[in-house]
Amino acid sequence: MRKRIIAALAALMLFLLGSSASCLADGNFMGAKIKDITQVEGMRSNQLIGYGIVVGLPGTGDSNKTLETVTSVANMLQDFGLKINPTTLKTKNVAAVMVTATLPPFAHLGERIDFTASSMGDAKSLAGGVLLQTPLRAGNGQVYAVAQGPIATGGYSAGGQSKNITTVGIASGGAIIERGVSDGIGQNGKIVLSLNTPDFSTAARIAQAINSSYGGASAVNPGEVDVTIPPYYQNNVVGFISNIENLSVIPDAVAKVVVNERTGTIVMGGNITVNKVAIAQGGLSINIERKTDVYQPAPYSLGSTIVTKNKSTQVKAQKASTVVLDSTADVNDVVGALNAVGATPRDIISILQAMKDAGALHAQLEVI
Repeated sequence: MRKRIIAALAALMLFLLGSSASCLADGNFMGAKIKDITQVEGMRSNQLIGYGIVVGLPGTGDSNKTLETVTSVANMLQDFGLKINPTTLKTKNVAAVMVTATLPPFAHLGERIDFTASSMGDAKSLAGGVLLQTPLRAGNGQVYAVAQGPIATGGYSAGGQSKNITTVGIASGGAIIERGVSDGIGQNGKIVLSLNTPDFSTAARIAQAINSSYGGASAVNPGEVDVTIPPYYQNNVVGFISNIENLSVIPDAVAKVVVNERTGTIVMGGNITVNKVAIAQGGLSINIERKTDVYQPAPYSLGSTIVTKNKSTQVKAQKASTVVLDSTADVNDVVGALNAVGATPRDIISILQAMKDAGALHAQLEVI
């Protein structure tokens, strides 16, 4: 059954690689859209953080030993005109939390975003609690949103038993954006495309594709392509970006083999080549057995019982399967040949590592 599964996976990989090769030969390969391999500079999210208090907990909050909670409650009550000695407070229904959220690009005033509240004291659970008004700041120290509302934990904690994590809760749409982020895209007459995977060839192809349709594109470095907005698109930057995002290019990729030794998973790119190499795959099985023999004396012989310890060794050598790959071989030949000799995923991992050490595999071998 295991060999059938390996054969089926290899056949599927060969079919997919063969289909890709035929598409390239026929000129029908459309490549990837620029929007799928790049992002417009300025379209980025911003992380927000704040410190808040969750109230209304059913006795699962912080203990009086959590000084930040006691101090926070006392300071909050003082803002409402109530002066209380912090040492007299009982905070089992209150928990101090850190509140985090992500401000999406092009966010505007009044929009709602999700937030996450995480206990920072010794609270047992945030289930059933309500977060009081908490300002959320960005890295520049300015407040961009305010969070408040009930928290959902998605778990429970009772009788010393808990399911899921109850000290972290979320609130869908619980934060309101108080300050927008100006995009600034195209204001200087240019846009910048950042490649998700920097590559010289891919950057050059993106610039070539844009120049063939609109002009004004240049690959500054492997990770950046600058594009000048044509005069007739100055008042329609969104339309221009939409058009260039849908242009197709064939992204280049580094020849790489990714191996997961824990699961035996192997993923190979289609642009891998090898030098001429011979591969021998076989195994040696050694089995050593120990057994104890007991010899009893004959009746009325006045002899004694004799105990001996014997061992037997059996050696089985499997016939090694040898495969020879020419220098013109690619990943199709490698997979097909290794599958033909009945190599398991574990065997293939060892063979690929040995090929890399021998200098016969022209690809990066990444073991995770």
